[in-house]
Amino acid sequence: MSMDKVTLQDGQSADIISENIEKLKEIFPDAFSEGSVNFDALRQLMGDASVLDEGEEKYGLQWHGKKKARQIALTPSTGTLLPCPEESVDWDATRNLFIEGDNLEAMKLLRKSYAGGIKMIYIDPPYNTGGEFIYPDKFQENLDTYLRYTGQVDDEGIKLASNTEAGGRKHTNWLNMMFSRLKASKDLLAPDGIVFISIDINELANLTLLGKEVFGAENFVGMISRSTGTRMGTGSRGIARELDYIVAFSKSASTHLESLPMTDEELGIYNQEDDKGLYLTRSLRRTGGENRREDRPSMFYPVISPEGDEVYPMAPEGYESRWVCGKDTYAKLLNEGFIEWKKVTKDGVERWQVYQKHYVKNALKESSDLWSGEEGNKKATKELSALFDRVKIFDHPKPISLMRKVIQLGTRSDRNDIVLDFFAGSATTAQAVLEQNALDGGNRRFIMIQLPEKTDPKTEAHKSGFANIAQLGRERVRRASEKIHNQEASEKLDLGFKSFCLSHSNIRVWAPDPTDIEETLLSNKDHLVDGRSEEDVLYELLLKRGVELTVPIERRVIGSKTIHSIGYGVLFACLDTSIKADDVDDLAQAIIEWHKELDPETDTHVFFRDSAFADDITKTNMAAILEQNGISHVRSL
Repeated sequence: MSMDKVTLQDGQSADIISENIEKLKEIFPDAFSEGSVNFDALRQLMGDASVLDEGEEKYGLQWHGKKKARQIALTPSTGTLLPCPEESVDWDATRNLFIEGDNLEAMKLLRKSYAGGIKMIYIDPPYNTGGEFIYPDKFQENLDTYLRYTGQVDDEGIKLASNTEAGGRKHTNWLNMMFSRLKASKDLLAPDGIVFISIDINELANLTLLGKEVFGAENFVGMISRSTGTRMGTGSRGIARELDYIVAFSKSASTHLESLPMTDEELGIYNQEDDKGLYLTRSLRRTGGENRREDRPSMFYPVISPEGDEVYPMAPEGYESRWVCGKDTYAKLLNEGFIEWKKVTKDGVERWQVYQKHYVKNALKESSDLWSGEEGNKKATKELSALFDRVKIFDHPKPISLMRKVIQLGTRSDRNDIVLDFFAGSATTAQAVLEQNALDGGNRRFIMIQLPEKTDPKTEAHKSGFANIAQLGRERVRRASEKIHNQEASEKLDLGFKSFCLSHSNIRVWAPDPTDIEETLLSNKDHLVDGRSEEDVLYELLLKRGVELTVPIERRVIGSKTIHSIGYGVLFACLDTSIKADDVDDLAQAIIEWHKELDPETDTHVFFRDSAFADDITKTNMAAILEQNGISHVRSL
């Protein structure tokens, strides 16, 4: 057996276009000919009997650059995420992530490991008020642009801040930036996942249309209007703004928001109790609108009182009304003890009246689309300043109570739901996840992604030593974690995070120098980039293999060699720089025995450094021994 080398394509993130084509082939094989798509045939198979006129006007949101934005969302990334244990909290045990880097590239890299695994996404993107916002302006070179911006490659003058009104592209630039990122985020969202997006009036209409295009019009959950508690100027026509908005979309039309917990005031109306707990009663007769017999004839029927009398739903005004449910439902309520009879006296006449019992344990509180009683933005600024010694460290953070409410709507405490925020800013979302877990005993996890946007030298953040927003966000999570740890006795709370930084791949790109081929061959003998650690390579292998970044990495030393087991045997790696013929048997046997101990449910992949083997025979022998023992996926780097 031969041992294949890892190629540049192995260093890319998931190729969405190829995956989409393979899925289409499975469903519509007739739409493919000689390896390419016959789009006319595909349209017919989709029910379109005629060829569409491409020049025909169609309803939808259109803008310059939309095709490029879609393409860059589909293009795989050749980057990686480098581990930063020194910037992390509880590195070995935590399942939370904080990623410093461009959010589009980071989401592409997370796709294999987290596709369909994110329960809730919340973002607070730039509001596009006509000023500047940071984004890579060369869509076709997204990673390169980011690397130049962060000084990881030598190239000055790369422009990332550009959104002036005078440029005539205020909405266009914002839409291009958002479209590609929402497209990438959809792949990460779970089948029952929810997306919440904060926005103000400037892009509310565009965002709603954009979200319907990306997630589907049928998956528009709704829009929440929120009082910010702060007047934001008079506007061009004299209307002061005190609202911003949260627009919500789901991955599936069958997905619903979770219910909210009740306040003490709301719980107070449950003023009766039996052996099943606290409850309140409501008349079984329909009140309010559509309460006449003719509105729902099937809900006009007699029920039997405790004294055996037939009781009909009659309105006080004397007309025939209706019950709130049909006969079958009433019979079930009666059988399960949810019906209560009371004698009432009216105009001196005593009669039986029937009620339905509503227990507090079964009560659901749906969210309104108007949040007027929430804590405002000033409170959010004070909350953040309190963590940073009363210094105003960040402009326009969101209130923690607001984020906790959104988290309650989008996740459940009894599952390991993951919350993603790819415009993390000061990391309010991360703190809210930690606090909500502390309050309800939840096991939610977070993934924060934040561009290392440079802080203005004039700001308090910069004066306090924070060169960029990502640094500030990490420090906030550290301080919030310490605060919660000091307040909570539970040892089960995960208050840490693993920190990663976006960079170029650990796998060297083949770039031959035509003037000196011999030197090129010599310098590319080792496929790995100089200066990268074994841990750097291991985490890239995790990403490319589609394993979560928080799985454990274990090590065993065999002689002078180190073997790594990742994710309980999903992946093994030996990255030593020298493997001689005499080392093969011991190394291979150690891997085989460890593999048997762990007994992973999926296929195991084993990686070696290609340049480490003394010769091709040594490499071939290693692959052959592993294959004979059931490990067939053996690769060299």
